[in-house]
Amino acid sequence: MTTTYREALREAIREALHRDERVFLMGEDVGAYGGCFGVSLGLLEEFGPDRIRDTPLSESAFVGAGIGAAMAGMRPIVEIMTVNFSLLALDQILNNAATLRHMSGGQVGVPLVIRMTTGAGRQLAAQHSHSLEGWLAHIPGLRVIAPATLEDARGMLWPALLDPDPVLLFEHGSLYNQAGELAADAAPVDIDHAAVRRPGGDVTLVTYGGSLGKTLDAAEELAAEGISAEVIDLRTLRPLDDATVVGSVRRTHRAVVVDEGWRSGSLSAEVSARITEQAFEDLDAPVERLCSAEVPMPYAKHLEDAALPQTAGIVAAARKVVGGDG
Repeated sequence: MTTTYREALREAIREALHRDERVFLMGEDVGAYGGCFGVSLGLLEEFGPDRIRDTPLSESAFVGAGIGAAMAGMRPIVEIMTVNFSLLALDQILNNAATLRHMSGGQVGVPLVIRMTTGAGRQLAAQHSHSLEGWLAHIPGLRVIAPATLEDARGMLWPALLDPDPVLLFEHGSLYNQAGELAADAAPVDIDHAAVRRPGGDVTLVTYGGSLGKTLDAAEELAAEGISAEVIDLRTLRPLDDATVVGSVRRTHRAVVVDEGWRSGSLSAEVSARITEQAFEDLDAPVERLCSAEVPMPYAKHLEDAALPQTAGIVAAARKVVGGDG
Protein backbone atom coordinates (compact mmCIF):
# COMPACT_ATOMS: atom_id res chain seq x y z
CA MET A 1 0.00 0.00 0.00
CA THR A 2 1.07 3.62 -0.52
CA THR A 3 1.82 5.48 2.70
CA THR A 4 3.98 8.25 4.12
CA TYR A 5 6.68 8.27 6.79
CA ARG A 6 4.22 10.15 9.05
CA GLU A 7 1.49 7.55 8.51
CA ALA A 8 3.93 4.69 9.08
CA LEU A 9 4.88 6.18 12.45
CA ARG A 10 1.21 6.62 13.33
CA GLU A 11 0.43 3.01 12.44
CA ALA A 12 3.34 1.84 14.58
CA ILE A 13 1.92 3.75 17.56
CA ARG A 14 -1.59 2.44 16.86
CA GLU A 15 -0.34 -1.15 16.70
CA ALA A 16 1.57 -0.76 19.98
CA LEU A 17 -1.53 0.65 21.72
CA HIS A 18 -3.55 -2.34 20.52
CA ARG A 19 -0.89 -4.91 21.44
CA ASP A 20 -0.16 -3.81 25.00
CA GLU A 21 -2.57 -2.03 27.33
CA ARG A 22 0.40 -0.61 29.25
CA VAL A 23 1.39 1.53 26.25
CA PHE A 24 0.24 5.14 26.16
CA LEU A 25 1.33 8.31 24.32
CA MET A 26 1.99 11.60 26.07
CA GLY A 27 3.34 14.99 25.02
CA GLU A 28 2.48 18.49 23.87
CA ASP A 29 -0.55 18.58 21.55
CA VAL A 30 -0.51 14.83 20.85
CA GLY A 31 -4.26 14.57 21.51
CA ALA A 32 -6.81 17.06 20.22
CA TYR A 33 -4.33 18.71 17.84
CA GLY A 34 -3.02 15.40 16.49
CA GLY A 35 0.64 16.05 17.22
CA CYS A 36 2.83 19.00 16.27
CA PHE A 37 3.73 17.19 13.03
CA GLY A 38 0.45 15.30 12.63
CA VAL A 39 1.80 11.89 13.64
CA SER A 40 -0.87 11.17 16.27
CA LEU A 41 -3.82 12.54 14.29
CA GLY A 42 -6.98 10.56 15.11
CA LEU A 43 -5.50 8.50 17.95
CA LEU A 44 -7.29 10.45 20.70
CA GLU A 45 -10.66 9.66 19.10
CA GLU A 46 -9.69 6.00 18.77
CA PHE A 47 -8.10 5.35 22.16
CA GLY A 48 -9.36 8.11 24.46
CA PRO A 49 -7.65 10.62 26.78
CA ASP A 50 -6.29 8.01 29.23
CA ARG A 51 -3.97 6.64 26.55
CA ILE A 52 -3.40 9.74 24.40
CA ARG A 53 -2.44 12.35 26.97
CA ASP A 54 -1.89 16.03 26.26
CA THR A 55 0.64 17.54 28.66
CA PRO A 56 1.58 21.01 29.85
CA LEU A 57 4.37 22.74 27.94
CA SER A 58 7.12 21.55 30.28
CA GLU A 59 9.52 18.99 28.86
CA SER A 60 11.17 18.32 32.20
CA ALA A 61 7.78 17.63 33.80
CA PHE A 62 6.29 15.30 31.20
CA VAL A 63 9.52 13.40 30.49
CA GLY A 64 9.83 12.96 34.25
CA ALA A 65 6.25 11.71 34.39
CA GLY A 66 7.06 9.24 31.62
CA ILE A 67 10.08 7.98 33.54
CA GLY A 68 7.94 7.49 36.65
CA ALA A 69 5.28 5.64 34.67
CA ALA A 70 7.91 3.34 33.15
CA MET A 71 9.36 2.60 36.59
CA ALA A 72 5.84 1.72 37.75
CA GLY A 73 5.36 -0.86 34.99
CA MET A 74 3.80 1.13 32.15
CA ARG A 75 5.28 1.45 28.64
CA PRO A 76 5.05 5.17 27.82
CA ILE A 77 5.78 6.77 24.47
CA VAL A 78 6.82 10.36 25.21
CA GLU A 79 6.82 12.88 22.36
CA ILE A 80 9.10 15.92 22.46
CA MET A 81 8.33 18.36 19.65
CA THR A 82 11.95 18.84 18.48
CA VAL A 83 15.35 17.70 19.66
CA ASN A 84 16.23 21.31 20.57
CA PHE A 85 13.60 21.19 23.31
CA SER A 86 14.90 17.89 24.65
CA LEU A 87 17.59 20.02 26.26
CA LEU A 88 14.93 21.23 28.70
CA ALA A 89 14.56 17.60 29.78
CA LEU A 90 18.24 16.67 29.65
CA ASP A 91 18.42 16.31 33.43
CA GLN A 92 15.59 13.76 33.30
CA ILE A 93 17.09 11.91 30.32
CA LEU A 94 20.69 11.80 31.52
CA ASN A 95 20.47 11.84 35.30
CA ASN A 96 17.36 9.68 35.67
CA ALA A 97 16.31 7.61 32.64
CA ALA A 98 19.84 6.60 31.64
CA THR A 99 21.22 5.99 35.13
CA LEU A 100 18.52 4.47 37.35
CA ARG A 101 19.19 0.83 36.39
CA HIS A 102 22.89 1.30 37.16
CA MET A 103 22.38 3.31 40.34
CA SER A 104 19.87 0.79 41.71
CA GLY A 105 22.04 -2.26 41.08
CA GLY A 106 19.66 -3.45 38.38
CA GLN A 107 16.56 -3.23 40.57
CA VAL A 108 14.88 -0.39 38.64
CA GLY A 109 14.47 -0.17 34.87
CA VAL A 110 13.08 2.67 32.77
CA PRO A 111 11.47 1.07 29.70
CA LEU A 112 10.15 4.10 27.86
CA VAL A 113 10.48 5.44 24.32
CA ILE A 114 11.07 9.16 23.76
CA ARG A 115 10.21 10.29 20.22
CA MET A 116 11.44 13.59 18.87
CA THR A 117 11.82 15.40 15.56
CA THR A 118 15.31 16.30 14.44
CA GLY A 119 17.01 17.96 11.51
CA ALA A 120 16.72 20.90 9.17
CA GLY A 121 15.62 21.57 5.60
CA ARG A 122 12.20 23.04 6.41
CA GLN A 123 13.04 26.70 7.13
CA LEU A 124 12.22 26.48 10.83
CA ALA A 125 15.37 28.36 11.89
CA ALA A 126 17.83 27.59 14.66
CA GLN A 127 15.56 26.68 17.57
CA HIS A 128 13.73 23.96 15.62
CA SER A 129 16.30 22.61 13.17
CA HIS A 130 19.41 21.22 14.78
CA SER A 131 20.60 17.61 14.73
CA LEU A 132 21.64 16.94 18.31
CA GLU A 133 21.21 13.16 18.32
CA GLY A 134 25.00 12.78 18.45
CA TRP A 135 24.97 14.52 21.84
CA LEU A 136 22.41 12.10 23.20
CA ALA A 137 24.16 9.11 21.62
CA HIS A 138 27.09 10.06 23.89
CA ILE A 139 25.14 8.90 26.96
CA PRO A 140 25.54 5.32 28.31
CA GLY A 141 22.29 3.71 29.40
CA LEU A 142 20.32 4.84 26.34
CA ARG A 143 19.59 3.26 22.99
CA VAL A 144 19.36 5.83 20.16
CA ILE A 145 17.63 4.94 16.89
CA ALA A 146 16.92 6.93 13.71
CA PRO A 147 14.50 5.48 11.14
CA ALA A 148 15.26 6.73 7.63
CA THR A 149 12.86 4.55 5.62
CA LEU A 150 9.16 3.76 5.67
CA GLU A 151 9.93 0.22 6.84
CA ASP A 152 11.97 1.49 9.77
CA ALA A 153 9.42 4.18 10.65
CA ARG A 154 6.79 1.44 10.82
CA GLY A 155 8.93 -1.27 12.40
CA MET A 156 11.28 0.28 14.96
CA LEU A 157 8.79 1.33 17.63
CA TRP A 158 7.65 -2.08 18.86
CA PRO A 159 11.20 -3.46 19.36
CA ALA A 160 12.03 -0.19 21.12
CA LEU A 161 9.10 -0.67 23.50
CA LEU A 162 10.32 -4.18 24.27
CA ASP A 163 13.74 -2.85 25.30
CA PRO A 164 14.09 -2.88 29.10
CA ASP A 165 15.96 0.43 28.98
CA PRO A 166 15.11 3.89 27.60
CA VAL A 167 15.14 4.38 23.83
CA LEU A 168 15.32 7.71 21.99
CA LEU A 169 13.70 7.62 18.55
CA PHE A 170 14.67 10.41 16.17
CA GLU A 171 12.31 11.28 13.31
CA HIS A 172 13.83 13.59 10.70
CA GLY A 173 11.37 16.39 9.97
CA SER A 174 12.07 16.39 6.23
CA LEU A 175 10.89 12.77 5.97
CA TYR A 176 7.32 13.14 7.28
CA ASN A 177 5.85 13.62 3.80
CA GLN A 178 8.05 11.01 2.13
CA ALA A 179 5.73 8.55 0.39
CA GLY A 180 6.17 5.06 -0.95
CA GLU A 181 4.97 1.49 -0.88
CA LEU A 182 4.82 -0.37 2.42
CA ALA A 183 3.36 -3.79 3.09
CA ALA A 184 0.14 -3.66 5.11
CA ASP A 185 1.54 -6.35 7.42
CA ALA A 186 4.99 -4.75 7.74
CA ALA A 187 6.86 -6.48 10.55
CA PRO A 188 9.09 -5.14 13.33
CA VAL A 189 12.65 -4.50 12.18
CA ASP A 190 16.12 -5.08 13.58
CA ILE A 191 17.26 -2.23 15.84
CA ASP A 192 20.65 -3.75 16.59
CA HIS A 193 22.36 -3.52 13.22
CA ALA A 194 23.13 -1.04 10.45
CA ALA A 195 21.71 -1.75 7.00
CA VAL A 196 23.47 -1.87 3.65
CA ARG A 197 21.08 0.20 1.53
CA ARG A 198 23.15 -0.10 -1.65
CA PRO A 199 26.09 -2.47 -2.26
CA GLY A 200 29.28 -1.20 -3.83
CA GLY A 201 32.99 -1.84 -4.10
CA ASP A 202 34.88 1.45 -4.44
CA VAL A 203 33.87 3.60 -1.46
CA THR A 204 31.69 3.28 1.65
CA LEU A 205 29.22 6.11 2.32
CA VAL A 206 28.04 6.03 5.95
CA THR A 207 25.00 8.04 7.01
CA TYR A 208 21.60 7.89 8.75
CA GLY A 209 18.23 9.63 9.03
CA GLY A 210 17.47 12.57 6.77
CA SER A 211 20.79 12.31 4.92
CA LEU A 212 20.12 8.80 3.59
CA GLY A 213 18.17 10.01 0.54
CA LYS A 214 20.89 12.49 -0.44
CA THR A 215 23.53 9.81 0.01
CA LEU A 216 21.66 7.34 -2.19
CA ASP A 217 21.28 10.08 -4.82
CA ALA A 218 25.05 10.66 -4.61
CA ALA A 219 25.66 6.95 -5.11
CA GLU A 220 23.54 7.10 -8.28
CA GLU A 221 25.59 10.01 -9.61
CA LEU A 222 28.82 8.25 -8.75
CA ALA A 223 27.66 5.10 -10.54
CA ALA A 224 27.20 7.15 -13.70
CA GLU A 225 30.88 8.10 -13.39
CA GLY A 226 31.95 4.49 -12.90
CA ILE A 227 32.39 4.72 -9.11
CA SER A 228 30.62 1.98 -7.14
CA ALA A 229 29.52 3.33 -3.74
CA GLU A 230 28.23 1.19 -0.89
CA VAL A 231 25.68 3.05 1.27
CA ILE A 232 25.42 2.16 4.97
CA ASP A 233 22.43 3.39 6.99
CA LEU A 234 23.51 3.35 10.64
CA ARG A 235 19.88 3.16 11.88
CA THR A 236 21.03 2.70 15.50
CA LEU A 237 23.35 5.46 16.72
CA ARG A 238 23.91 3.91 20.13
CA PRO A 239 25.15 1.23 20.25
CA LEU A 240 26.91 1.72 16.91
CA ASP A 241 27.20 -1.35 14.70
CA ASP A 242 30.96 -1.24 14.14
CA ALA A 243 31.03 -4.62 12.43
CA THR A 244 28.87 -3.61 9.45
CA VAL A 245 30.66 -0.30 8.91
CA VAL A 246 34.18 -1.65 9.34
CA GLY A 247 33.39 -4.74 7.27
CA SER A 248 32.29 -2.52 4.41
CA VAL A 249 35.39 -0.31 4.65
CA ARG A 250 37.64 -3.36 4.59
CA ARG A 251 36.08 -4.24 1.22
CA THR A 252 36.05 -0.76 -0.33
CA HIS A 253 39.17 0.68 1.39
CA ARG A 254 37.64 4.18 1.45
CA ALA A 255 35.00 5.92 3.54
CA VAL A 256 32.90 9.08 3.59
CA VAL A 257 30.74 9.83 6.65
CA VAL A 258 27.70 12.08 6.13
CA ASP A 259 26.23 13.61 9.28
CA GLU A 260 23.81 16.55 9.59
CA GLY A 261 25.26 17.34 13.00
CA TRP A 262 28.07 19.85 13.47
CA ARG A 263 31.52 18.52 12.65
CA SER A 264 33.27 19.25 15.98
CA GLY A 265 32.64 16.47 18.49
CA SER A 266 30.11 14.88 16.15
CA LEU A 267 28.77 11.41 15.52
CA SER A 268 30.77 11.52 12.29
CA ALA A 269 33.92 11.98 14.37
CA GLU A 270 33.07 8.86 16.38
CA VAL A 271 32.41 6.78 13.26
CA SER A 272 35.61 8.06 11.65
CA ALA A 273 37.62 7.25 14.77
CA ARG A 274 36.25 3.71 14.95
CA ILE A 275 37.05 3.10 11.28
CA THR A 276 40.59 4.36 11.83
CA GLU A 277 41.04 2.33 15.02
CA GLN A 278 39.77 -0.92 13.53
CA ALA A 279 40.60 -0.71 9.82
CA PHE A 280 43.54 1.69 9.47
CA GLU A 281 45.62 -0.79 7.48
CA ASP A 282 42.73 -1.31 5.08
CA LEU A 283 42.31 2.37 4.21
CA ASP A 284 43.68 3.67 0.91
CA ALA A 285 42.74 7.27 1.78
CA PRO A 286 41.87 9.27 4.91
CA VAL A 287 38.23 9.13 6.00
CA GLU A 288 36.26 12.12 4.69
CA ARG A 289 33.45 13.75 6.68
CA LEU A 290 30.61 15.91 5.40
CA CYS A 291 28.70 17.76 8.14
CA SER A 292 26.58 20.86 8.65
CA ALA A 293 28.27 24.25 8.79
CA GLU A 294 29.16 25.23 12.34
CA VAL A 295 26.55 27.97 12.64
CA PRO A 296 23.08 28.12 14.16
CA MET A 297 20.84 26.85 11.37
CA PRO A 298 19.79 29.81 9.15
CA TYR A 299 16.17 30.54 8.28
CA ALA A 300 16.70 31.75 4.70
CA LYS A 301 16.33 28.87 2.26
CA HIS A 302 19.54 29.50 0.32
CA LEU A 303 21.55 29.79 3.54
CA GLU A 304 19.94 26.69 5.06
CA ASP A 305 20.76 24.72 1.91
CA ALA A 306 24.33 26.00 2.03
CA ALA A 307 24.69 24.98 5.68
CA LEU A 308 23.53 21.38 5.18
CA PRO A 309 25.31 18.40 3.62
CA GLN A 310 24.04 18.10 0.04
CA THR A 311 24.34 15.51 -2.69
CA ALA A 312 26.95 17.48 -4.63
CA GLY A 313 29.22 17.63 -1.59
CA ILE A 314 28.88 13.90 -0.97
CA VAL A 315 29.80 13.19 -4.59
CA ALA A 316 32.83 15.49 -4.34
CA ALA A 317 34.02 13.82 -1.12
CA ALA A 318 33.67 10.36 -2.67
CA ARG A 319 35.59 11.45 -5.76
CA LYS A 320 38.35 12.78 -3.51
CA VAL A 321 38.86 9.52 -1.63
CA VAL A 322 38.85 7.38 -4.77
CA GLY A 323 41.48 9.65 -6.31
CA GLY A 324 39.40 11.82 -8.58
CA ASP A 325 38.81 15.54 -8.51
CA GLY A 326 37.04 16.80 -5.39
